[in-house]
Amino acid sequence: MIKVSKIKYMNKTIFSLNVLLSLLAVKPSFAQDKLLTIMKDDAQWASPRKDYANQAYSRLDQINKSNIKKLHLAWQFSTGVTRGHEGAPLVVGNIMYVHTAFPNNIYALDLNNNQKIIWSYFPKQDTSVQAILCCDNVSRGLGYGDGKILLQQNNGMLVALDAKTGEKVWDVQVNDPQTGATNTNAPHVFRDKVLTGCSGGEFGIRCFIAAYNLLDGSLAWKAYSSGPDAEVLIGSDFNAANPHFSALSVYADVNGGNKEGGSFQSLNKDQLKFPVADLGIKTWLKPQAADNGWDHGGGPVWGWFSYDPVLNLVYYGTGNPSVWNPDVRPGDNKWAMTIFARDLNTGMAKWGYQLTPHDEWDYDSVNEIILWDSADKKHKKLATHFDRNGFGYTFDRAEGTLLVAAKVHPFVNWATDVDLTTGVPNKDPRYSTHEYHETKNICPAALGVKDQQPAAYSPRTQLFYVPLSHLCMNYEAVEAKYVAGQPWAGASLKMFPGPDGVMGGFLAWDGLHGKTKWYNKEKFPVWGGVLATRADLIFYGTLDRWFKAVDANTGNLLWKFQVGSGVVGNAITYSHKGKQYIGVFSGIGGWAGIALNQGLTEDTDGAGTAGALKELNHYNAAPGAGAFNVFSL
Repeated sequence: MIKVSKIKYMNKTIFSLNVLLSLLAVKPSFAQDKLLTIMKDDAQWASPRKDYANQAYSRLDQINKSNIKKLHLAWQFSTGVTRGHEGAPLVVGNIMYVHTAFPNNIYALDLNNNQKIIWSYFPKQDTSVQAILCCDNVSRGLGYGDGKILLQQNNGMLVALDAKTGEKVWDVQVNDPQTGATNTNAPHVFRDKVLTGCSGGEFGIRCFIAAYNLLDGSLAWKAYSSGPDAEVLIGSDFNAANPHFSALSVYADVNGGNKEGGSFQSLNKDQLKFPVADLGIKTWLKPQAADNGWDHGGGPVWGWFSYDPVLNLVYYGTGNPSVWNPDVRPGDNKWAMTIFARDLNTGMAKWGYQLTPHDEWDYDSVNEIILWDSADKKHKKLATHFDRNGFGYTFDRAEGTLLVAAKVHPFVNWATDVDLTTGVPNKDPRYSTHEYHETKNICPAALGVKDQQPAAYSPRTQLFYVPLSHLCMNYEAVEAKYVAGQPWAGASLKMFPGPDGVMGGFLAWDGLHGKTKWYNKEKFPVWGGVLATRADLIFYGTLDRWFKAVDANTGNLLWKFQVGSGVVGNAITYSHKGKQYIGVFSGIGGWAGIALNQGLTEDTDGAGTAGALKELNHYNAAPGAGAFNVFSL
């Protein structure tokens, strides 16, 4: 028999234990709240795209339509590094953190003292890494959290530095360049985790997304883009709301499928077999001159990540299946070309949707996923993605239901449309690609209607602002043998301007209805990331050295300034001592500028960009010189 006093003591002990456990359980949220507080402060820019949602929207409005013509160059910082300068610096407190292309140097600039260098970090990387970087020596930026600056080096090393001193806190090797694996993505900090990825789809790398603990760099989880469910981190509740997204095959072969003259007919929903386990193995039906197709399946992860702290879900996209020759990998090739939503704590996939099953054109799906809330009562929590394949997609981000899939420009021709009941694109057989057969006039080209250069979203206008490429291509798949650590592309490409007569564009997009609000032509592909502000100003840069501001409602050009080199960086804004500043990297490069930077002249060089973009030589010195340009009133 237990005495009452003992029961009271036990209850008190249990209560105290529960309180302690509760405090331990919510400890990560303290870090989350601190980071969220910083992100909500528009004076700062503490994440690659400003916030967890990837909106790149700022409430600063000191610079507005009435005074935009007074915007002038306030200061510049030369990085001392050439080649493509993608991404953007971070601004935390009174310090700006600037990164460079390879060798990925970092400079901490004191905004209180005329941008004096407080500290710098110079990674020691083997120069041989540059030879295996796919599309120029780029880095897409830095991460910040818990007083640390995070750098994902091109050589696969993830580094955490003390934000005040630059001293190294920890580092961890994410990838091995000897195998052809590198990194170009910006690390993203969500709560107590640092997320990073993997480049190397053109080397037959089996890529992944990985989460490391912000405190000490220890691995929290790792999810591959192909292989068994246990390694892709797919559980029994995956795609619970849309089990047809987990179908064994979404196409029937026509005229032999993966043979010259063959193509693919999409299946109706009642013809699909779903859900099926281990699709990361079962949809790779033939070895690709290697032991297992999926074991060298690509699916690189080098774009931008987003996060919903309420749902605790991380969103990102995977890239192309290896190799570019589709004939040697029959099947849907899951889970390359896929948008995933994963639990931040465990990495387990909540839902996943493959945008381009059995990719035949290198339409990587690594582009950003932008989170936003709609006034629509039925689907309030949404996610929108502009894919390289030329379609704009909107999902219910909680469960993955596909709500919108529409062409962002009518020149897209590889598919006629996307069936919303199945999510499957209806391919046009005229544009299927095959080994030793040149398929002509495919639109868009492999670099997509939009590549990594991120769009922006304005809650004021409820529109997305999207940089576009208008290039088409001829594509010939060729035989390619897999050799570890060696390039494994398997295709020859020629690119040329699309039917608009220009190579680029910029548009405002209604994500709820899949409609264009306004559209501007651009001479070259727009390769710079976009900024939106509460003043209804939209900022972006171009490859012919212009940095522009347009009206968010009409697209009318309001201001422009010509910087020293083509822009492939992302525009940002911050405030210091009550004054608003707008900034952007110049330094041409990335896939759009790699031929220029390397002096490539054959039409097929640079995976086809050398021929299409040769006119960039008339606007840029080569290689592009990196600088950060800052403007104010």
